[in-house]
Amino acid sequence: MGATVALPLLDSMVAAQTPSRAVAPKTRLAAFYVPHGATMDKWTPATEGTGFEYTDILKPLEQFRDRINIVSGLAHPYVAGAGGADVSAGANHTRAAAVFLTGSVPERGPQAHLGVSADQIAAQRIGQDTPLPSLELSIEESVLACEASFSCAYRNSISWKSPTQPLPMQNNPRLVFEKLFGDGATAADRRGRRQDTRSLLDSVMGQLASLQKDLPPADRRRLDQYLDDVREIERRIQRAEASAREDVTLPDVPAGVPPTFAEHIKLMMDLQVLAFQSDITRVSTLMFARELSGAVFPETTIRDPFHNLSHHSNDRGNMDRFAILNLYHMTKFAYFVLKLQETPDGDGTLLDHSLVLYGSSLSDGNQHNFSPLPIVLAGGASGRLKGGRHLRFPKDTHMSNLLLAMLDKLDARLEKFGDSTEMLAI
Repeated sequence: MGATVALPLLDSMVAAQTPSRAVAPKTRLAAFYVPHGATMDKWTPATEGTGFEYTDILKPLEQFRDRINIVSGLAHPYVAGAGGADVSAGANHTRAAAVFLTGSVPERGPQAHLGVSADQIAAQRIGQDTPLPSLELSIEESVLACEASFSCAYRNSISWKSPTQPLPMQNNPRLVFEKLFGDGATAADRRGRRQDTRSLLDSVMGQLASLQKDLPPADRRRLDQYLDDVREIERRIQRAEASAREDVTLPDVPAGVPPTFAEHIKLMMDLQVLAFQSDITRVSTLMFARELSGAVFPETTIRDPFHNLSHHSNDRGNMDRFAILNLYHMTKFAYFVLKLQETPDGDGTLLDHSLVLYGSSLSDGNQHNFSPLPIVLAGGASGRLKGGRHLRFPKDTHMSNLLLAMLDKLDARLEKFGDSTEMLAI
């Protein structure tokens, strides 16, 4: 057919007389990185444990309280260098992205050298029986100019397959879609397919029609919803392509990046959910922006570039305005959590069967400090993670201790990860 579409888990796929609860759910892992830290006094809840009051920035997550854990007290010491004494602003930003999922020392020099990231450890354990072991996404393009003593690889990826192999993070939704659901060998092949064939889904609808009529009502509704979601994403990608500028020289790949951050990130999140739902992959990472990003978010009332505003000079007004950006980003993360919650998966939802990390390797962007970090965990990890808590750990507890605990929830138990000192009890 030239393309294939993986299907979600349907009740009819379970062997006859086998209760759905007997089918072990597959846990997914997603990690979201947001640079430049946060206005921490508008982030951190005042009390720990359960029943805490959600702060201004975290408010969008309150509707999912039973599937949310706010984690406080963590630190990523290597943001400040192996000895903790490097105060170079550019170096701190470069290292921040690099250490987020690795907890390892980014070495200086033209050749990047780090450590394997937690998502790739998970991919080795839970992603080897899926078409894609992992999916790496970003909103911004790669940067080409970096601090002279560090490789740009540290700012361009949070996912490291080996100490010298950062994985490229794709920001073009069409290329991501074709990676998930089929592509051509060259740009000409892909262009020809778009011009000469029907939609991706139309090419397989004949086969699906015979399947649908034999399904029970619940499975038909689930399959219809899934196919509608795929079609909607395809339509939005085509719309983005149609609006692409023709007066600039583009590489020989299809255009497909939406014009606004809001459209772009929602589309990338929808693709992640579809990839999880169809079990094409169980591991994904996404960068909201690169460190030192000059992005402006016109949906908000703020017109300052992202990185510039993080340098608030301890001015209360500037700090409050930066908190508006933090809140805006949190609304986008809440959209992803909602999509997971609304997507059936076996005897529960994707949110029940996912472990989702959201956060930054910087705390106060004005100081470039690395403690305490703004960190959120979402999802039930297939019954292994209790929600509804503010987990406050001792000051400067290593973030790698949390990553070690997360890997344990994914059946990827290690004795040590990165600069971990012990596994956190989560």
